[in-house]
Amino acid sequence: MKTLFRSGFRQKAGNFIFLKCGGWPTVATLAILFFVGNLFASDLAADFSAANRFYAQGKFPEAARAYETILQTGATSPALLFNFGNAEFKSGHLGRAIAAYQRAEQLSPRDAELRANLAFARNQVQGVTLRESRWQNWVGALTLNEGAALTAVLLWLTFGLLIARQIRPALVPKLKSATWIFTALTVFSATVLGKQAANHFSNANAVVVADNVTARSGPFEDAQSAFTARDGAEMSVLSRREDWVQVADGAGKIGWLPAKQVEVLPGA
Repeated sequence: MKTLFRSGFRQKAGNFIFLKCGGWPTVATLAILFFVGNLFASDLAADFSAANRFYAQGKFPEAARAYETILQTGATSPALLFNFGNAEFKSGHLGRAIAAYQRAEQLSPRDAELRANLAFARNQVQGVTLRESRWQNWVGALTLNEGAALTAVLLWLTFGLLIARQIRPALVPKLKSATWIFTALTVFSATVLGKQAANHFSNANAVVVADNVTARSGPFEDAQSAFTARDGAEMSVLSRREDWVQVADGAGKIGWLPAKQVEVLPGA
């Protein structure tokens, strides 16, 4: 497993929110926002470097806390989550490491080092855990935004071919095959995108972040024990109720876990 951290930091792009002042934002207001934004980015970069120093010194719990503090500001990047996962793994927190790697994978699904670390961490999990299907692994090669962009490009190319056939009827025989190919590709890409979006927004997974967690038959402490989950076990989320999450493990057993003992992530 790779243990080197990544030194680059890229802040997630955000939207500026302008206060309503009776008109367009003034040049001074824009300048102030730009200045504050640069200060914020500089502070994040400095905090990231400090966390990396903790990691380089072998102070893994301190590094994990430092990375988590940055994440709590709302900033995120694959490098930040990758390092956070490494620090948690080195601190002996298998579930937290897997959750961090999964969050990073959703931003950078084709990162070979990230996927290798995630696979290595998953192999350390004891007991039953949910495994990704080949379909999920294949679909996950693109982010949701990339899938939407690809579908849009194919759709516009198909429209372009159809328009060309209408404007120049003489081109119909030459463009017939290309039109069918791009139509089929568009339908296929849209179908994959629909399944990917449904999985991301409708399905959620939970990663156990404590060891020997007892799943209950109901969402309360006195409920009968249903099964025991180990640190790092991944499960599908069925329902939520206040401070409890109903899950199904890799063997199909269903139970309720305290929300504080799992990290819930959107589908891949």
